Amino acid sequence: MPSVSGSQRRDARRNQQALLDTAAAVFVTSGVEAPVRDIAARAGVGTGTIYRHFPTRADLVIAVYRHQVEACAEAGPALLATCPTPHAALGRWVDLFVDFLVTKHGLASALRSDGSGFEALHAYFLERLLPVCAQLLDAAVASGEISPGHDAYQLMRGVGNLCIGADSDVRYDARRMVELLVAGLRRS
Repeated sequence: MPSVSGSQRRDARRNQQALLDTAAAVFVTSGVEAPVRDIAARAGVGTGTIYRHFPTRADLVIAVYRHQVEACAEAGPALLATCPTPHAALGRWVDLFVDFLVTKHGLASALRSDGSGFEALHAYFLERLLPVCAQLLDAAVASGEISPGHDAYQLMRGVGNLCIGADSDVRYDARRMVELLVAGLRRS
């Protein structure tokens, strides 16, 4: 039988994960500068609860960043197992990656004073997500849906570059551009 403290720790982890999910959703729609009170209200907790877990905005942004990297990394194999085709899995994974990039975009300003911290997070991002993207690409090649020779880093970089334009032009639809990129990988 689990101890009370063990179940309390599980509850605390679950609550923290729920806060991170909520913060990520708010960051996607409102950016990393969204007021903490908005995140707290959406999560159904007080702002003190958020500050108890994440004393600074940078702490919250970094935790959301790491949480989203892990969710993206774990989603790849799960999507391959559940989607009708590897190309469909790749498309769904890229959608998650786009959501992540929207959140990541404000990370540089949130970590302005800590260049080495930002570099460490970027290395972590590449270490966790490049193999997942490569696995999805390889599966789509093996199924005959896309031609061989696509590089995971180049694809992720291309998706990232397509997402940048959304900040400066309200008519620009980054998701649509990324959708066209993924569709363009298909064999004719």
